[in-house]
Amino acid sequence: MTTRILLVRHGRTEWNKGEIFRGTVDIPLDDQGRREAACARDWLRSEKLDAAYASPLFRAMETAQIILEPHGLSATPHPGLTDLNYGDWQGVSLGEVRQKYPELYRMWKQTPHTVVFPNGEGLASVRDRALGAVQEIVTRHLGKTVLLAAHRVVNKVLVMALLGLDNSHFWRIGQDTAAVNEFDLEDGVWICRRVNDTCHLRELEGRVTHDF
Repeated sequence: MTTRILLVRHGRTEWNKGEIFRGTVDIPLDDQGRREAACARDWLRSEKLDAAYASPLFRAMETAQIILEPHGLSATPHPGLTDLNYGDWQGVSLGEVRQKYPELYRMWKQTPHTVVFPNGEGLASVRDRALGAVQEIVTRHLGKTVLLAAHRVVNKVLVMALLGLDNSHFWRIGQDTAAVNEFDLEDGVWICRRVNDTCHLRELEGRVTHDF
C-alpha cells in the first residue's frame, strides 16, 4: 500500500519579489503568485487527490484552494506547516539583514542548522512540528494521495527529513515558488519521486526562478 504526498510551495508574494523575509507575517499572493498556483492547478488536474492540508497562512491556503478547484476539496489548515518564525528578520529586506546582522547572516548561509533567530526559532523546531504534521496526516490517510501546501523552509526541512538528511543540507535543496515535490511511502520507507519541480511554470510570462 502506497501513501503519496504532493508537497507544494505557495506562489509568489510581493515580499518574495522584493526579497523581504516573510516568516509568520500573513502576506497574500500577488497576481503572479496566483498565476503560478493556477499553472500548478492545471498540471495537477488529473491527479486523484483524496485530502489536502495547508499552512494556516493565507499565501499557502490560497495556493491550495486554487490547486483544489477541480477536485471538489478544501484544504484543512495545519499549524505544523506554518513557516519558520524569523523573529527580528520578519518584514526586513535581504539587503538590510546583511547590513544589520552580518554575523548571523553569515551563519545562516554557512551553518543554517545552528541558527536560532532572535525572537524567532530555528530549523530544528520547524522540522519537529512539520514532520509531526506529516506523520499525523499520513496515519490519517494511509493508502491515499494528499496535497500539502506550505513554505520554502518547511518544504526544505521536510525534504531533508524524508531523505534522511540533517538540517545542515538546507541550502542544497532548491524550493522555488509554486514548486511541486512528490514522495511515496512504501513499506515504511519514503521514496522521492521529484523535488522542486517547476516544469508547469516554464511558459508563464514573467516567470523568474526564485528560491527566496
